[in-house]
Amino acid sequence: MKITISALKADIGSIGGHIKPSAALMEEVKNYIQTQGKDIIIDFYISHTGDDIAILCTHEQGVGSEKIHKLAWDAFLAGTEVAKKQGLYGAGQDLLKDAFSGNIKGMGPAVAEMEFEERPNEPFIFFAADKTDPGAYNLPFYLAFADPMYCAGLILSPKMSQGFRFRIIDVEYIEKDKIIDLNAPDDLYDIAALLRDNERYVIESIFSRATGNQAVAISTTRLHNIAGKYTGKDDPIAIVRVQGEFPATGEVLAPFQIGHLVAGFMRGSHTGPLMPCPLNATISYFDGPPVVTGAAFSVKDGRLTEPADVFDHPFWDHVRAKISEKAIDIRNQGFSGAAMLPFSELEYGGIVEKLKKLEEKFTYRD
Repeated sequence: MKITISALKADIGSIGGHIKPSAALMEEVKNYIQTQGKDIIIDFYISHTGDDIAILCTHEQGVGSEKIHKLAWDAFLAGTEVAKKQGLYGAGQDLLKDAFSGNIKGMGPAVAEMEFEERPNEPFIFFAADKTDPGAYNLPFYLAFADPMYCAGLILSPKMSQGFRFRIIDVEYIEKDKIIDLNAPDDLYDIAALLRDNERYVIESIFSRATGNQAVAISTTRLHNIAGKYTGKDDPIAIVRVQGEFPATGEVLAPFQIGHLVAGFMRGSHTGPLMPCPLNATISYFDGPPVVTGAAFSVKDGRLTEPADVFDHPFWDHVRAKISEKAIDIRNQGFSGAAMLPFSELEYGGIVEKLKKLEEKFTYRD
């Protein structure tokens, strides 16, 4: 059976600042999808990561379906009305356009989708991150799909021995999608050269070279490119198929123990370690730290099992403790140097106007 998995995510309102959506807001989005989507989708799952609500659904409408995107857009609008009534912070924050134009991409919400022929057993993981940008997935997915130090299947599994094709997008080029396809292991150094720049070059998708089947889909929205100003971090989502011709679940999860430093944290303007958290995690310390959650599913004929929380295990408690120390260490550096993002990532913030005014006060001497 050919199915499509679509994940659509937006920040449309949160309690007490950027902590979490209210129960009423979550319920409104869930009820809208359940009632209005009954003839469109097969199954769905509603969750939140930090202050972002995500709609994960299965259907037979294909990637980029106007029906699916309109359903999600209208659900976010319905949720926004609840957020306004409750006085939630940032009501409708990620809905950057006034009217739906056929596709949510470019309108604010994050989108990750893929269509494929269902395997006899079809496991996948839905990742959702908050207080960071799409480049946060660059390192863990590079390691999971291209490095045998993390993915033993690259040398142990004949199905994976040919490696994977990475599709990388230049998110700073906004006229149209600017992409490049590179193969691992052949182009490994070229892939690394691009993915080191998390703010510009981002993995959009990954494919098996042996079969051509898609393994990964990642949202690549940069909100400041749409709004022309800082409106919040992009909070990316990803769908990752696992097992068989793809890395095992544990191989995909392994790189997240690093707690690698990513863009985000307070006002989306700092550097902090990415913390793997349980499902429906909230946001706290310094509007962070940047977090990622993982919900694993099996799907049959488009029907989802209940989610398995991939980061809800004693091992990850130990990882979170280490990452907390890492977050405190870099926060102790305050605004100085690498603790805050480079000027290119702050150009949509108030610091630009401050620097312009200061520039006028500079004098010159011989």
